[in-house]
Amino acid sequence: MDWWWALIFIFGSLFILFASGFPVAFSFLLINVVGVFFFWGGEPGLRQLILSIYASLANFILVPVPMFFLMGEIMFQSGVALDVINTLDKWLGRLPGRLSLLTVASSTVLSALTGVPMASVALLGTTLAPEMRKRGYHISMIIGPIVGSGGIAMLIPPSAIAVLLAGIAEISVSGVLIGGIVPGLILALFYSTYIIVRCWLNPSLAPAYDVSHIPTREKVRAFFTYILPLSFVIFMVIGVMFLGVATPTEAATSGALGAVILAACHKKLTWDVIKRSLIGTTRLTVMVFMIVAGSTAFCQMLAFSQATQGIVQLVSGIQLSPILIVMIMQFILLIMGCLMDLLSIMMITIPIFFPIIRALGLDPLWFGILFLLNMEIAPETPPFGMILFVMKGVSPKEVRMVDIWLATYPFTLLDIFALWLMIIFPAISLWLPNLMKA
Repeated sequence: MDWWWALIFIFGSLFILFASGFPVAFSFLLINVVGVFFFWGGEPGLRQLILSIYASLANFILVPVPMFFLMGEIMFQSGVALDVINTLDKWLGRLPGRLSLLTVASSTVLSALTGVPMASVALLGTTLAPEMRKRGYHISMIIGPIVGSGGIAMLIPPSAIAVLLAGIAEISVSGVLIGGIVPGLILALFYSTYIIVRCWLNPSLAPAYDVSHIPTREKVRAFFTYILPLSFVIFMVIGVMFLGVATPTEAATSGALGAVILAACHKKLTWDVIKRSLIGTTRLTVMVFMIVAGSTAFCQMLAFSQATQGIVQLVSGIQLSPILIVMIMQFILLIMGCLMDLLSIMMITIPIFFPIIRALGLDPLWFGILFLLNMEIAPETPPFGMILFVMKGVSPKEVRMVDIWLATYPFTLLDIFALWLMIIFPAISLWLPNLMKA
């Protein structure tokens, strides 16, 4: 069978299963079983499939995933994350769009502690959104910052998606994790600037209100109680990796330990918190590992059917500049992000895109960071963005899905602008990973 017929069969069957509502993980598993049976010679191929699934799940590189999930669950279940939001609120002055800025600041800090975008959106949507509605904020200044800044959690460590991406693409885990920091902070700066400028030009979007005076002594006490200790947890994850003291696996473990210690110091580490954190971690880990189980065999099946090699040769023969090809890939990812969940996108495109990047002589780590930034956009793009549905779930009934889409699009445009900057200036995303190597 020619490689293009194999490609049509594989992806055609996959999209039919997606359209039928079949679960993503089981869709890939079914395609793997059928494809392996035909391409790998029947029963011996099925035995090889089992060995491939075992090898993919027994990979030491995946250990950070449950540890990062556990770290985030402890932060949310114990209430430490809510204390952080309250402390940041005390330090913000009378800036235009004060509560919207608090949303971005809180989401950025929580991103360095949890790495779970949906959880950040749910927390901010249930805590800050009601207060913003009470203060007369326009819906665009309520929903937009919550949805837009929620995705930052996928860029700033600890990010389980970054670990999964690095594992499937076979690139440096620590490089992708550290490389996402600068893009994440740039996005937070873009969001904050946009909010301040727009609310300054149109104050009715975020009406000013009297902020109760908080003594400096109380602000300082809250800072040293709730914010400064976070630097310990952040250092246990990012610092030890950056200094080369620990591997990503060790950093994830030390970060989870740091979260436990922090919750215990605030006297919030109860048996109920531990139980709910472990249950939440188990659910998320099983979901991700099911995806990993299918992805490795899917990559191998594409390679064995000659589809990957055929696509690489086809693209390499096109008379286009490598940067233009990268831009086309990013555009494809943006379109797919409107229609599919990010895990499906990763499983479908990584086995195809990364061999092309290597064949073009480009840095796969740089492309991996671009890929991660693009995946930050996917959950907030209509009509099937997961973060949009989470936001709808925590919003009042009168808020329509169209309202959420319209409130989110300015932040999505800022994401795309940041992506364009990373393509034009690779040093922005590679600066910290290069320092780590030095």
